[in-house]
Amino acid sequence: MSDNLDPISQAIRIQTPRTQQGEHSTPLYLTSSFCFDDAEAMRAAFAEESDDNIYSRFSNPNVDEFTKKMVALEGAQAGFATASGMSAVVGSIMALLKNGDHLICSSSIFGNTNTFIKKYMPGFGITVTMVPAGDNAAWEAAVQPNTKMVYLETPTNPQLEVLDLEWIGQFTKKHKLILNVDNCFATPLLQKPIDFGADLVIHSATKWIDGQGRVLGGVVVGRADLIREIYLFCRVTGPSLSPFNAWVLSKSLETLDVRMERHCHNALKVAEALQSHSQVAFVKYPFLKGHPQYHIAQKQMKAGGGVLCFEVKGGVEAGRKFLNALQMLSVTANLGDTRSIASHPASTTHSKLTEEERLAVGITPGLIRISAGLEKVDDIINDIVQALEKSV
Repeated sequence: MSDNLDPISQAIRIQTPRTQQGEHSTPLYLTSSFCFDDAEAMRAAFAEESDDNIYSRFSNPNVDEFTKKMVALEGAQAGFATASGMSAVVGSIMALLKNGDHLICSSSIFGNTNTFIKKYMPGFGITVTMVPAGDNAAWEAAVQPNTKMVYLETPTNPQLEVLDLEWIGQFTKKHKLILNVDNCFATPLLQKPIDFGADLVIHSATKWIDGQGRVLGGVVVGRADLIREIYLFCRVTGPSLSPFNAWVLSKSLETLDVRMERHCHNALKVAEALQSHSQVAFVKYPFLKGHPQYHIAQKQMKAGGGVLCFEVKGGVEAGRKFLNALQMLSVTANLGDTRSIASHPASTTHSKLTEEERLAVGITPGLIRISAGLEKVDDIINDIVQALEKSV
């Protein structure tokens, strides 16, 4: 295959070598281990003198194909796929930080990531400073002699803050810090953090990459030396991606470009339609001109993504009424599906935070997160509007 292909074409054409059967679609390699012709071949594989597969916890043809596609899409040097998005988060941090190290983290992050960083990392002797997403002075003030990594999401989940990757890339380079970016909401089709200086990029492949709510998966791509350490950590700790899930995810990447175009179109139209609704206090979407970081989003993203959020007037109870009144949209904790999804972070994904902690990162009582699906946009809007009328 030509190396001159566009990354979108590579995500379609990268494929494991065909077997003697001449298949057009990559077969499933559902095996826990791999055989060798002789003792010398097995010795060479364990000594890493060859790239032969040994065990599916280490590598597998289906997993390798998916990983190579993600490396191409993000413009990375190397990658490693994991069993879930959270295992990608944990592996990308714990493989590289040790007792006595310090992490700077955006305060606006996914609920489970927040729990891992605040509850479990201190037990390993790793200290953390949480910094408001757009406060450049606070990022500078957070740097300590033992700081080793910066971790962030952009756009953030669920409040859709957009962090300035150009500034953060310069900041981490100046202080010689590892920049670790969760690019799940944007996908590599809309934003490439490596272009702005990111050393690592992670994804919950469960979301837009799968795109149909079928399987769990995660991936970390970036600098080859860092990925090597993450691979060794995950090889020992075992968050391996199922070959079947990898096969699904690899096939899904073939349609990611066309799917994201429709998701972004629908999300923007929904956001625009809700701006004037009397039961909505505010709407946030990166490509709405009223978004606080609109100009940053325009600078570093090709489109605004498939997620929007808005505040239902009436607080927590109004948020629950809204969910209960939906007729078409799914009420579930996932996002990035062909089917539109609504969730209420204050009572679900971020419910373990105190109200003060939620408000500090912009999660208001009536905040609703919408993952815009691929249905006709008028049907999505009509369902949301009729549910809003019943949330009063």
